[in-house]
Amino acid sequence: MTFSVDIGNRTNGTRAAFDLEELLATRLLVQGNSGSGKSHLLRRLLEQSAGWVQQAVIDPEGDFVTLADRFGHVVVDAAGSERDLMLIAARVRKHRVSVVLNLEGLDVDGQVRAAAAFLNGLFDAERDHWYPMLVVVDEAQLFAPAASGEADGEARRASLAAMTNLMCRGRKRGLAGVIATQRLAKLAKNVAAEASNFLMGRTFLDIDMSRAADLLGMERRQAEMFRNLERGEFVSLGPAIGRRPEPVRIGPVETTGRGGGPKLTPLPEQGGEAARELIFRAADGEEAPRLAAAPVSTADILAELARSRAALAPAPEDNPAEADLFGLAARDAAIEDILAEMMAEPDAAFQPVSMLYQDFLVRCRIKRVTGDSLDLQSFRKRLTLARAGVETEEVDEAAWQQASLIAASLPEDMRGVFLLVAKAALLKAPCPSDADIARAYGTRSPSRARRLLAYMEERGFLVSASDLRGQRLIQLPDLGWQTAPGSATAAAAE
Repeated sequence: MTFSVDIGNRTNGTRAAFDLEELLATRLLVQGNSGSGKSHLLRRLLEQSAGWVQQAVIDPEGDFVTLADRFGHVVVDAAGSERDLMLIAARVRKHRVSVVLNLEGLDVDGQVRAAAAFLNGLFDAERDHWYPMLVVVDEAQLFAPAASGEADGEARRASLAAMTNLMCRGRKRGLAGVIATQRLAKLAKNVAAEASNFLMGRTFLDIDMSRAADLLGMERRQAEMFRNLERGEFVSLGPAIGRRPEPVRIGPVETTGRGGGPKLTPLPEQGGEAARELIFRAADGEEAPRLAAAPVSTADILAELARSRAALAPAPEDNPAEADLFGLAARDAAIEDILAEMMAEPDAAFQPVSMLYQDFLVRCRIKRVTGDSLDLQSFRKRLTLARAGVETEEVDEAAWQQASLIAASLPEDMRGVFLLVAKAALLKAPCPSDADIARAYGTRSPSRARRLLAYMEERGFLVSASDLRGQRLIQLPDLGWQTAPGSATAAAAE
């Protein structure tokens, strides 16, 4: 059975249409500078063929997600791991669901890795699921660059291999590549060369015009015509649309992209103080701008120091033989407060334990914490938790006891780090950064923090992974917990 996909009209007024079965067998390449109408063309092709063939769209800008409302495409946000995307792609082929892979919000490296994983999942599907599918890749020069692009080398090689598989070997698996690029010179030649159908839009650079003319079998002197094409006008050639180059004007579409072109709109009518208020005054729920603070006088500083000294001064003891003023719970709470005060000082987490212990004993005397003081060994244990900033009031007590039992099998100086990660996982908080882990370990070196995580991972206490945005997440296998994604390079939390 054949089906014609109406994409517009030729200059002579006749209908321009793709033979869908021929297109599935011979693939399509679309080229045009920004603003030439490539996205409009792809949208027209997708809309006209939506009811006849399964579709998958690799969408770097989130432009095609609006197809979901009108044509039932499922939007797949690339927020999980590469393995998750491969599993989703396999299910897409199995159940013949049309999808839009939304890469919006990822950096270039994340977009390239996500696209490679998804394309590999489509390509590696079981033979029984090799149903016909149009695979549309917008901005294909990102995923199959002619030279090293913005992505790192490993991600670029994986993406280029996936795009090559799509265009070179995808036909036997039912995959028909439709790739669009701003510049042919930026697209890998072995990917572009596998397309047999072409739609060439407006372009201005000589090298791109020459390559377009070569692909269409035109003479070099005819290449100048690509400069004069209007928006939405393309020169077509290929077994699925026509045997000689002809200009085609793309027809209207039913859906619109979320981006769209820039349109002039009048400026708001405010100025002077009104405009200044809009910029420097925070609205409800907004963070106030951090401008330079007003200067503080010396008298104010001296008065503040005097108040602090008075607050820290010990109260006179009327009866030296007075019984212990602190109950056991209150004494423990006071020790926690003292440790928190010590760790709040900028360099306290990195000082030797012996110096911190002496400071602790002095503070206990100032606070009049009577009774038996902590010995050095007990102080070390409490200090480990204080350095990590672990407070157990916010977590479930039974779950926390399990984490504490597992931490007890680690060396003493590592327990705080494990419990720091465990608390983040239990609360579904972002994964602690290298700086936070280093501080909990009593060092300023992020590399030592990374080595510590590697040591704990080798011994099976945790598993470290990254999502597609490059954020780190840590799983605790013995507990079945996992942190939310977090930046490994972020500054230490206060």
